[in-house]
Amino acid sequence: MATRYIIAKGELLTYPIGAPKKEPGEKNHPYTLAQAKAALLPQIDEATHEFDRLPPQACPGDIAVALVTLHPAYLAKSYFPRQLLQTAGLESLGSRSERIRPRRVTRANAPPEADTTQLFVAGRRSAMRAFRDFAAHLTEGSREAAEFAQIEDFQALTADNRVRGAADLERIPSRQGVFEVGLHVPSVATTDRLREVFAAFAKTCGFELNPHFRFDAGRLLFVPVEGDADRLQELAQFSLMRVVRPMPKLRAARPMLRTSPVAVPFRLPEGDVLSREPRVAVLDGGLPQTHILDRFVRRYFEADEDADPVDEYLAHGLGVTSALLFGPIPPGGQAPRPFAAVDHHRVLDSVSDTEDPYDLYRTLGHIETILISRTYQFVNLSMGPDLCVEDHEVHAWTAVIDEILSDGNTLLSVAVGNNGTADAAARLNRIQVPADSVNALAVGAADRSSAGWERADYSAIGPGRSPGRRKPDVVAFGGSGHEYFHVVAPGARPDLSATLGTSFAAPLALRAAVGIRAVLGSDLFPLTTKALLIHGCEASVFDGTESVGWGKVPTDVMDLITSDDGAARIIYQGELRPGKFLRMPVPLPLAPLAGMVTLTATFCYACPVDPQDASAYTKAGLAITFRPHADKRKDGAAHANTYSFFPSNEWRTEAEQRADLNKWETVLHSSHTFRGSSLKGSVFDVHYNARDSGAPATGAERIPYALVITVHAPRHLDLHQQILQAHAVLETLQPAVNLQLDT
Repeated sequence: MATRYIIAKGELLTYPIGAPKKEPGEKNHPYTLAQAKAALLPQIDEATHEFDRLPPQACPGDIAVALVTLHPAYLAKSYFPRQLLQTAGLESLGSRSERIRPRRVTRANAPPEADTTQLFVAGRRSAMRAFRDFAAHLTEGSREAAEFAQIEDFQALTADNRVRGAADLERIPSRQGVFEVGLHVPSVATTDRLREVFAAFAKTCGFELNPHFRFDAGRLLFVPVEGDADRLQELAQFSLMRVVRPMPKLRAARPMLRTSPVAVPFRLPEGDVLSREPRVAVLDGGLPQTHILDRFVRRYFEADEDADPVDEYLAHGLGVTSALLFGPIPPGGQAPRPFAAVDHHRVLDSVSDTEDPYDLYRTLGHIETILISRTYQFVNLSMGPDLCVEDHEVHAWTAVIDEILSDGNTLLSVAVGNNGTADAAARLNRIQVPADSVNALAVGAADRSSAGWERADYSAIGPGRSPGRRKPDVVAFGGSGHEYFHVVAPGARPDLSATLGTSFAAPLALRAAVGIRAVLGSDLFPLTTKALLIHGCEASVFDGTESVGWGKVPTDVMDLITSDDGAARIIYQGELRPGKFLRMPVPLPLAPLAGMVTLTATFCYACPVDPQDASAYTKAGLAITFRPHADKRKDGAAHANTYSFFPSNEWRTEAEQRADLNKWETVLHSSHTFRGSSLKGSVFDVHYNARDSGAPATGAERIPYALVITVHAPRHLDLHQQILQAHAVLETLQPAVNLQLDT
């Protein structure tokens, strides 16, 4: 029987619809205006006194910054206090998530503590003083009064709020160190001018700004400074500073397991790579002068030609490249045929091997240059800062990478880190930056390649930040004490090295995506290969402690692009317009389906981000409504009844579920089983919500999306053909290459 490949062109079935009518609901507000004034006016007075005590040099443009905490009942973008801030002459610079105990809750069963949004609000000190009188004279019925009553707390942003990494500070031996500073960029300033003003202030505190390194990320400017740790509180008085912390070290690309070549022979594949079309890159530690991969490495680059190579980095780079080309090589066997050739960029070198505190920024500069060239569709990154993700802050590495990937034209696989056995109570076992990227594929490690796999104990765990809670996205085999990951060893002979780590799981997962593209050709977008990887994962149970994402990536690419008897896999790929509703029909046969039918759907999209708004990081979200049966609807309703296909998931906090934060996730995946008779004209209605700095957006851009749907009806063995016959615009993708993968 012919192989049933993916059915494509699902996007040709879609069509726009009008916005469904929503019944207005009554909002239960926690505070009256009088109650809000009683609580907040004294806080505004106290904050104003704090601002007046700041030295003039610490307040560029006489700007001060307050922390304005919203009550947890007002997390939705529609409650952003835009009118209040504009009328008072204040500006929101960004936001972060904060866990609080509100003065009053709106429901009897509400938890005593909840996550909420904390705004960084800036204004001239005179405007901050005037805000007290402005608030005192608010009257019921105005928009400003309603927004003021949404505020839970108002306080000055102080030096104590800004200084992070106290434990790391204590370990600075001479008290002299290099620190990473994140600065808010207000609308009235440029990054160049802000950097100049901050450098002058830092000098008065005994700190020097390094002129060679900086990163702009949204409305944040990241710069390194060097000085005395004992004077950080003085430096942190600078009003537009958001955060200062010891400069993180780079996760050195050294293997977890130091090995010698294994004295077991293996054979390289005899043929060439399967396809020359996918453009693939490895960003790592370089390749040794003598190795056996010349046939499969298209080009080799050194980001810094003046720096020397490091043997351990070279071995790591060779191993990662081997994993992307062949996967784990069977000792004594033959390496599988690579799907595509790779370019290798050496971004780690002898400078990375020193204690140079600026190498984190230097290396990110190399990576940014490569990614921004838009040369590659698939890139692997098995390194990053030695820094676990934070819920309330976005790091420069994550922000820079996410912004470049927001067009959806590059799939970047990122290793989540090998710190899974670190102190769980201190959350030091959490995924490491930039694995919290919402536009990349974060990959953890499974302990074996066969059935019965579990998360490898060294593999960093989730959750990620919200949005992006389910991290890693997937796991792939990364090696363990039970089963090592064998890669090509340095030298002129085909020897193996036994190793393990998420560094090798990440390229193995990307290898599957490259394989999909190589087999099915350029009609498939990189974002669609990401959706297919997640869609086809071997399912797992997420229990909140051992994070394996959506599951383990299958070892056989054919499992991702073909369907068994009684099943059909359909892909949709295109763009979504902000504010619009798009109906996406589920392709079903003309005749009713018999027995039980399972529908599995995976949505992926890429989008711009707001790095300064950690609590509202993604600027796009999808509200997805499933309507299983076209004829089942309420009296007078324009649309069929709905079914909760993508419910709030078990890893979400109660506050996140109430705020419907699920729609801001860039990956949605779920599976449900129905009686065949309950499916007729089934559709997904997709609404693209756009926001900007946590508030409703105007003039938002289109975003790329990919949708994968699998219909499984065991009683209909020829389901694949029935669907094609029922929908003439659909077509089966055929291999673009000769599938001889075993030689």
